Amino acid sequence: MSFWDDRYSRDEYVFGEAPNAFLAAQGHLLPKSGKALAIADGEGRNGVWLAEQGLDVVSIDASPVGLDKAKKLAAKRRVPLQTHLLDIADYDWPKDRFDVVAGIFFQFAGPELRDEIFAGMIETLKPGGLLILQGYGPRQLEYKTGGPGILENLYTEALLAEKFAALEILHLSDEDRELAEGLTHVGRSHVVDLVGRKAG
Repeated sequence: MSFWDDRYSRDEYVFGEAPNAFLAAQGHLLPKSGKALAIADGEGRNGVWLAEQGLDVVSIDASPVGLDKAKKLAAKRRVPLQTHLLDIADYDWPKDRFDVVAGIFFQFAGPELRDEIFAGMIETLKPGGLLILQGYGPRQLEYKTGGPGILENLYTEALLAEKFAALEILHLSDEDRELAEGLTHVGRSHVVDLVGRKAG
């Protein structure tokens, strides 16, 4: 059993059933309809929330255990959710497919794979599409309240500004914040956030 399968093999939702707070705070920017991609969506809290906003959501993850829980959460909330079990390293990012792409705390990826994912996120956005990203920054190594504990996997403002320079940056911030997301993302945390829009 993989690390993530083992982690998700409990009745409780590891990161909670509520959406990531930063993602939810961008609700006013979301289109009223369209297609959304939730990458590394785990147990589905973010994909399900996007579906509740009226979007047609594809939730991708490498853990069948996580995606089974995502389906159960979608059924509980009475929204449709399309799930794809895959290793994101093998994902064939379809060009100009999604109106919204959300990537929340997928920091298992080292720099090379991370850069491929970032490029794929841009590629798969439709013109005018919205990208929402949140991850831990370097001070998270001191807080130890979540994240990979690997410096090179963490984000900085400069990194995200460079990697998403092709987008119109609507929001980019680096701050310490209290998180309360399920069993593991709890306490003082260093987060780096980005919202960008692809040129129409």
